[in-house]
Amino acid sequence: MTKSYFGLFDFTQKVNYKTEVFAGLTVAMTMMPESLSFAILAGFPPLMGLYAAFIMGLITSVLGGRPGLISGGAGATVVVLIALMKSHGIEYVLAAVALAGLIQILAGIFKLGKFIRLVPQPVMYGFVNGLAVIIFMAQLEQFKTVVNGESTWLTGSPLYIMVALVAFTIAIIVILPRLTRAIPPSLVAIIIVFLIVLGFGIDTKTVRDIAAVSGGFPSFHIPVISLNMSTLEIIFPYALIMAGVGLTEGLLTLNLVDEITGTRGNSNRECIAQGSANILNGFFSGMGGCPMIAQTLVNLSAGARARLSGIVASLTILLIILYGAPVIELVPMAALTGVMIMVSIGTFEWISFRIINKMPVADILVGVLVAVITVVLHNLALAVLIGVIISALVFAWESSKRIRAKKYTDADGIKHYEIYGPLFFGAVAVFNEKFDVAGDPAEVVIDFRDSRIADMSGIDALNKLTARYRKAGKKLTLKHLSPDCRMLLENAGELIEVNIVEDPEYRVAADR
Repeated sequence: MTKSYFGLFDFTQKVNYKTEVFAGLTVAMTMMPESLSFAILAGFPPLMGLYAAFIMGLITSVLGGRPGLISGGAGATVVVLIALMKSHGIEYVLAAVALAGLIQILAGIFKLGKFIRLVPQPVMYGFVNGLAVIIFMAQLEQFKTVVNGESTWLTGSPLYIMVALVAFTIAIIVILPRLTRAIPPSLVAIIIVFLIVLGFGIDTKTVRDIAAVSGGFPSFHIPVISLNMSTLEIIFPYALIMAGVGLTEGLLTLNLVDEITGTRGNSNRECIAQGSANILNGFFSGMGGCPMIAQTLVNLSAGARARLSGIVASLTILLIILYGAPVIELVPMAALTGVMIMVSIGTFEWISFRIINKMPVADILVGVLVAVITVVLHNLALAVLIGVIISALVFAWESSKRIRAKKYTDADGIKHYEIYGPLFFGAVAVFNEKFDVAGDPAEVVIDFRDSRIADMSGIDALNKLTARYRKAGKKLTLKHLSPDCRMLLENAGELIEVNIVEDPEYRVAADR
């Protein structure tokens, strides 16, 4: 297998051209129907979805912070804009998409992408498992048809044909890797099912039944809106939510790819790339988007690890828009459905079941809650936010119970309190219970060698404790405060009136 070096900002990245090209073609096949479906769902012209897939895919593949990550016209960001589309129309939507891109660029410039690293593993498990269920449930829509304006389940021969073709697609994807890994099994499955349906003239649902995919190159277009504060008040809330949802999904996807590939991407660079792509979407009639986890997993499962596959996928979509629509519109939806079902199975974190008996109960509940919110509300950003908040509260509660105090009186009659554990808002109540102001001798020392003051609540607790000892006419001394703790106390101004013992600094021979 020939390998060479190919770059676009990653000159040390080894790239297998054949694998990358085949992976890109597979991604393009799976991305098109999804982008079309979301555009139609939101009331946009279908081509807006394909333009978004092309623009997002190309820009983020070249400039993004994570080789192998696939971006396109994602449903999570599009859903945010449905209400704006209904109330103010397409021009305001394009303006909101461009503004969302600007917000995302600012998030990257100010290095806010790093905060996604704070998402706990149970939240990631819940997020990914919920997403896998969503991907699977979305494929069930392909087993429905529209009759008299209403969606109903397929019956009879159409249903049997659909099920058989989907099962055949899945069988190819499962069996082919045991024979050869030279070509992505998903692409082989799509081609074989396509040829069977075309050769035998089988009547089944195709891409054409979703929407037409032919059109021209996206042209430059400045949104026709009034440039005033009233317009900003209308589009800013939608832009802010879209930017937040896109960044959350994008950075979570980046984290997921990091885990799969054992490498680390650049979250802030990804924010800037995503924002740049959305700004271009706003001026080239795309509906905007963000990284797409399902297509990213298709890409990775096909063996892609570099930027080339994303570039190939986006250019393939453009060529289909310009020239290949008559052929692509004949691709059976059963083949694409089978591919996405296998993606959902591969996405699910089955290991979360194997280790569930080793996880704390709180982590299990957080993971389940995030998965349920993801599935029920289809709001991945909200699910992750709730999961992070609950995890933070659980951590604070557990940490608050860890603060301890060792007490003893030395030969000089001085009472010592050696504090263990962090002093923060959750531990203040337990901290205060450790001291016997009335029963203590005239001089008291609190030793923070194995503790630290973490926030203003800790400072306030020391302030009140100082006041109690002062009122009792006793001297309080603080020892072994770390430099950052002393800085907090200094920044507190007059809050703390207490003797702080500075620890001596010892120089070693290497310092001279």
